Amino acid sequence: MIKIQSASKNAPLRVAFVGGSVESAIGNTHKIACQMDDRWDIVAACFSRSREANLETAKQWQIPQDRVYSTAEMLYQNERGNIDAVVILTPTPQHCEHVIAALDSGYSVICEKAIASSSADAEKMLAAARRNNKLLLVTFNYSGYPMMRELKAMIEAQKLGKLQQIQVEMPQEGFVRENHLGEKSIPQDWRLQDSSIATVSLDLGVHLHHIVCFLSGNKPISVIGDQASFGCFNDVIDSVGCLVRYSNNLRCQMWYSKAAIGQRNGLRVRVFGEKGSAEWFQATPETLVLNTVDGGRQTLDRSNRTLVANEKRYDRFKIGHPAGFIEAFANLYSDMADCLSQFNETGKCDSYYGFSALQAQEGLWLFEALERSSKSERWELVS
Repeated sequence: MIKIQSASKNAPLRVAFVGGSVESAIGNTHKIACQMDDRWDIVAACFSRSREANLETAKQWQIPQDRVYSTAEMLYQNERGNIDAVVILTPTPQHCEHVIAALDSGYSVICEKAIASSSADAEKMLAAARRNNKLLLVTFNYSGYPMMRELKAMIEAQKLGKLQQIQVEMPQEGFVRENHLGEKSIPQDWRLQDSSIATVSLDLGVHLHHIVCFLSGNKPISVIGDQASFGCFNDVIDSVGCLVRYSNNLRCQMWYSKAAIGQRNGLRVRVFGEKGSAEWFQATPETLVLNTVDGGRQTLDRSNRTLVANEKRYDRFKIGHPAGFIEAFANLYSDMADCLSQFNETGKCDSYYGFSALQAQEGLWLFEALERSSKSERWELVS
């Protein structure tokens, strides 16, 4: 077993990656984001089951080869006491086994969304976190955008009044778009296999539920929805629309698709309250449009010195150079570092920027109810 000197209190937290090689869709984003604010160091890994991809990633990322393992089990056995957390970046269907193995080996875990393919698997993971007294967090990065956090602060300050409706959408075109040769893109195999929850819901829908939960603090009660396949892959659900009743009489409309031509990643959030409304669009991430009940309209810009979004921690470069997707991810990684440090010292984490597996499980309950609703064509309870 390798034994490394413990990190000092102010040193970056030490993390190991499982999955996330240079051949993966998301690995490099996590690498950049976790290190952007010097809160984490990637010190060990099992990047891939492919020996070539594993070693090539280690070479590019300058990870010592004696700390790059051919299996996750070898990593867990050899790195005890050397790392502060494990980041799980394997395909969603593999999350359950990897997360439980890491927790049972004594590590706190950060898991890429969706936490699991079913609520039953999520419950097993939560049980493992409880019995090992370890932290299990999930990466929902869109709430890391500064203006999304401004919107949350605005809602908490009752500037919109009691929330009544939230409309949230996430259209993409990945299942219909062609390259310059007229060829269709081919997603990873696991993204073309629906199970108890359509994979498009695990990819996109969980983000939308999280945004509603993050902004409102409410929980899903019941849902009615429809699912369809419009893209290039027969019998794979790629388009979903649903109405969701949340607690406190909040009504929500969700639409997400991978067959919406012309949409790269059209995440849009509209929040309506009794006093006013607000709208945020990911394509213009530095602004938030605020409408008031007297007919007034105001565009809030991140440069406004009175905004939460203008806090120094979000100001990595001067205003006018938009902070985007990776910076939002980096904000979340800084929050998770704070959360893990607090958990290690006190045994709890009370930050509302540290997103627990329980909230992720609630999202899986919602999308399992959506599956039932698409078949029954009626409202289904979320449980």
